[in-house]
Amino acid sequence: MKKLQLASLSLFVGLLWTPKASAQIQNAEILNAPIDISKDFENYLNTFYFADELTKFDPQTGKGTVKYLRYNYKTRQAFNNMLMKPDTIAANEFPATEYAAKPELPFEIQFVSDRTLRIKMTSGPQFRPQKESLMLVDGVAPNHPELWKSSKIEGGYQFISKHGKVEILTKPWHVKIYDENGKLLTSTLHNSDFENSYTPALPFSFVRRNSDYSRSMGAAFSLEPDEKIFGCGESFTQFNKRGQKVVLWTDDANGIQNETMYKPIPFYMSSRGYGVFMHHSTPITVDFGKYFGSANEMYIGDDEADLFFFIGEPKDILDEYTNLTGKAAMPPLWSFGFWMSRITYFSEKEGREVAKNLRKYKIPTDVIHFDTGWFDVDWRNNYEFAKARFGDPVKMMADMKEDGFQVCLWQLPYFTPKNTLFNEIMDKNLAVRDRKGNLPYEDAVLDFSNPETVSWYQAKLKHLFDQGVSVFKVDFGEAAPAEGIYHSGRTGFYEHNLYPLRYNKAVAEITQKEKGYTLIWARSTWAGSQRYPLHWGGDAETSDGAMSAELRGGLSLGLSGFSFWSHDVGGFVTKSPENLYNRWTPFGMLTSHVRSHGEPPTEPWLYSKEFLESFRRADNMRYELMPYIYAQAKESSEKGLPMLRALFVEYPQDAGSWLVDNEYLFGSSMLVAPLFEDVTERDVYLPAGTWIDYQTKKVYEGGWHKIKAGEIPIIVLVKDGTAIPHIALAQSTKDMDWSTLTLKVFATDKTNLATAKVFLPNGDDVQEITVTKNGNNVEVAPNALSTKTTFKTEWTK
Repeated sequence: MKKLQLASLSLFVGLLWTPKASAQIQNAEILNAPIDISKDFENYLNTFYFADELTKFDPQTGKGTVKYLRYNYKTRQAFNNMLMKPDTIAANEFPATEYAAKPELPFEIQFVSDRTLRIKMTSGPQFRPQKESLMLVDGVAPNHPELWKSSKIEGGYQFISKHGKVEILTKPWHVKIYDENGKLLTSTLHNSDFENSYTPALPFSFVRRNSDYSRSMGAAFSLEPDEKIFGCGESFTQFNKRGQKVVLWTDDANGIQNETMYKPIPFYMSSRGYGVFMHHSTPITVDFGKYFGSANEMYIGDDEADLFFFIGEPKDILDEYTNLTGKAAMPPLWSFGFWMSRITYFSEKEGREVAKNLRKYKIPTDVIHFDTGWFDVDWRNNYEFAKARFGDPVKMMADMKEDGFQVCLWQLPYFTPKNTLFNEIMDKNLAVRDRKGNLPYEDAVLDFSNPETVSWYQAKLKHLFDQGVSVFKVDFGEAAPAEGIYHSGRTGFYEHNLYPLRYNKAVAEITQKEKGYTLIWARSTWAGSQRYPLHWGGDAETSDGAMSAELRGGLSLGLSGFSFWSHDVGGFVTKSPENLYNRWTPFGMLTSHVRSHGEPPTEPWLYSKEFLESFRRADNMRYELMPYIYAQAKESSEKGLPMLRALFVEYPQDAGSWLVDNEYLFGSSMLVAPLFEDVTERDVYLPAGTWIDYQTKKVYEGGWHKIKAGEIPIIVLVKDGTAIPHIALAQSTKDMDWSTLTLKVFATDKTNLATAKVFLPNGDDVQEITVTKNGNNVEVAPNALSTKTTFKTEWTK
């Protein structure tokens, strides 16, 4: 969203101000700057405790203790160069009889499934009661030790399942994780592992801050040669996180070409065959070999370490992770149609005019979104239509629904002092407070950890649902006060990152209750938010670089458990250049959900006639592909897979698939390569096998090819032997006829059999349909949908 220039940065106004967008400097010590917890692990004033030895362990319960040795940083000057290394120190507490110099602290290993293990450590006694976790789908994680056989081995213990092995070594203490073939996936790092280095990383440890005696865990694990890391949420930096330091703190990134994130997720996966979920809501910084190339340093703000490890290929890992934290609900069919929006439609007249023009110009559309201007005062969210500009919003929405349009409304959880609801929120104690009991900011920020706040808020949304609203844009949510005191009894150090999850949940649950489906349009997230689809990519710059970054962010979020994702087609910040908008449109149309939104104009008829026709072709393609999209969405939601899919998810054994971040699989069967520059062709990598161009029908074998785009400015290929289900074009999903589908078969002369996946509205399961060719005869095998749908076939020539 548009931002006001920060007063503290007025010095930069002359350099940064443009008439269209305000500027914000990243990484400055200003309000809500992301917290990089790794700095505490670099501070030589602090005290460090290195995990050294397993002193007790019961393999039947998985519980034991680990001894920690005390260290401080010490400096040494040599040849005009200063080095700083940790060195053992004596205890500094008095009286010495009362405090442990070498504390022995709890260690526990649990087994969630035959692919998933959990390691729990603490840096000190835990007196708070254990509560259910909002991040876990059932509040708690199961423990199935019977799935792993334990035994004593030389130097320690081992646990074996059919998918992996774990070794726990006594001294030096290590936890080593292997796959089913005995390949080491990763291992905890001990101080002795750095004896061959002058510049060691920290081993598995915790820090005690000398400023306040608070503690944070540093979970250190090995990185192996050629290992690649992916995930961490909607990250717009380089796709492979190896060599990067990633700060996991929900932030209003104000763009998609910087390192901060609207949607950080404390989860990542490795190309070696494992994934990691850091089950925390505190600030987390992960150094993936940036400081020390072979060390993965998870700096966790919490005084505990609670880590889940998943063993397997990418699909296995995503399935296991989303079994734990939740899979995406299946959105309603109409949500997969086109969403028309801009900043902003201010009146009923504007909304009706847009609806009229969408049908006039034959732009298939299912949703019209009213952004920040449907209130009396733009941005002043009070859940009431402006009476002067919306004469009868109930009738307007009823008329739109009759014509196949659902209505989406913008809102946010921050309330300015002039908001008509401000005093009510304060009187009912529904906002986050500071240490004195006042407001941390000038705005009142709804405290979603308070059940009364949630009830009050959901009642406001229910009233609008009753009027005819179909879905809400769940904007912002990244600025929960870090120093605030929440109803939960915790500070923002623990609640800030949970805020988007609470916010997403509150809207999704009232939507499900009132409308019968789970659907939001949200910007911010944390682990578990994938249960409440869907999320869009934030405020994209209007540039080629932003279009490319948007894809990296979507791919990374998909590798963090999110099945559904969208973005602002054409970019957000300024009017989209026609050429950019033209290339961005088919990319958006081949994403799980699609919306045009941003600085006006965004409506395609307000550009050239050629653009309007090109936009319509891309939109028509999406609507004709709706059976494919709908079936892929259903399967993705059931398996925890992303619709926008990195190549290696489907082709993990193809080494080249791990290197590509400028193309993707749309579902399981269509490979998409957008045009990120003003060109008509580009280099495209194809995994092994035969591929057929969706538009031109040209045939390619696996490897690198320079491929020209078709009439629609994008490159799309289909795997040989795939039947893509299509439906007759309609102007909204409401008017689609699912009684007849066309299976367009993409197959070479050598292929006589093809398969399609089909899921009908109100259906139970995704069905696989088989098509065979015998000479000139094409037959669809009898199937469970034969009584509901007639299948026609078109065999690619």
